[in-house]
Amino acid sequence: MTQVFGLTQASVHFGRVASGVCALKDVSVTVRAGERIALVGANGSGKSTLLRVLHGLTAPTGGQLLRNPLMRQAMLFQRPHLMRMPVLSNVILGLWLRGVPWRDASHRAHVALERVGLADLAQRNARTLSGGQQQRVALARAWALTAQVLLLDEPTASLDPHAKREVEALIHDYAHQSADMTLVFASHNLGQVKRLASRVIYLEQGRVLADLPVEDFFAGDLLQRQYPAAHLFVKGESA
Repeated sequence: MTQVFGLTQASVHFGRVASGVCALKDVSVTVRAGERIALVGANGSGKSTLLRVLHGLTAPTGGQLLRNPLMRQAMLFQRPHLMRMPVLSNVILGLWLRGVPWRDASHRAHVALERVGLADLAQRNARTLSGGQQQRVALARAWALTAQVLLLDEPTASLDPHAKREVEALIHDYAHQSADMTLVFASHNLGQVKRLASRVIYLEQGRVLADLPVEDFFAGDLLQRQYPAAHLFVKGESA
């Protein structure tokens, strides 16, 4: 399988090394095309920082990141940033900034909005949409860009149950549209992890303490025996 990311002994410090915050410590992770990886752990465990490192938004202060330059990638945040302009223009702008001519960008944006069920809101001010609709606009941007790697930071955490189901269904469709589509997402929703992931990485205090296929991660006896910290996390989140 094609390697998408190779992270070796990567650390991220904010502030002075001696007195600042260590958000990641000696993390080594390989991501291959077609994997669907869930990052789980308590708040402050390093999930968001790891996603930002993979996307190039945060540079490691130690270690090495190798990124496949041939892979187009997009990242969705818990609260997507949308410009104060029509929904359609928000999607077009992302393409135009990548060098796509405006007419072609407009066509691709229309198709993407159809795909996420927002074609009828194309001229609505994007800032006036609900949280779930805004996440669908962000997914439309990724679809329009034909991103092969999708990074998501708690994409449904602030949504109501109906919107969560809608957005999760779209993420599922995106992740399964081709065998090489790669998904890396952070989530506290263990049901969502079971539904979307093929592999689970558990982080605690900036370290990777478990990296397992999803079926093994949720096999209680194995997790309790070999990864007690991860077992306690799953037990607590499932309570």
